Amino acid sequence: MFTGIISKTAKVKNIKSAHGGMSLDIANTLGKVKLGESISVNGVCSTVKKLNKNISFEYMPETLSLTNLSFLKKGDTVNIEPSMRLGDSISGHIVLGHVDGKGEILNIRKEGNSQVFEIKIPAKNFRQFLVYKGAVTVEGVSLTVTRISKNSFFVKIIPHTLKYTNIKHKRKGDFVNLEFDILAKYAHASKKYKD
Repeated sequence: MFTGIISKTAKVKNIKSAHGGMSLDIANTLGKVKLGESISVNGVCSTVKKLNKNISFEYMPETLSLTNLSFLKKGDTVNIEPSMRLGDSISGHIVLGHVDGKGEILNIRKEGNSQVFEIKIPAKNFRQFLVYKGAVTVEGVSLTVTRISKNSFFVKIIPHTLKYTNIKHKRKGDFVNLEFDILAKYAHASKKYKD
């Protein structure tokens, strides 16, 4: 489990595709990391497979189809966050690292000191999990939904988030990993299956 508060970014060092899956090596900017540990990479809960000067992960076809990890290139920057530990504060919101899908960035515009991102909702049924002023995870970053339209939603990115995450590299037409709020999912499920 994660909070969506990105502590570090890391450069992609190597990518290999094999048998429909992919292995990914990133620079170790976290310091002490253990084999088998869960780390969020662009919002994807990833298990540490190998350690040297880099951290290595392996992904299955389903993960690649739901996320933008297969679009990564050597030298790209990824957001990383170690998993939450007992006693840690939740500064963002509860993030599982189970990405629901990829959302296309439809527009980016400046507003005061922030940037407003309009992101396409990847499937019709995900709209029900978006709430005005509710939480959403974009590239592993905990953000607040500021507006919802028929097929898209809006988030405003403050200067601190732009400075310390890979969102500053995103452009119109790029795809970002989305995880919708788990509390909204549970609320919808309990309403749907209520006797």
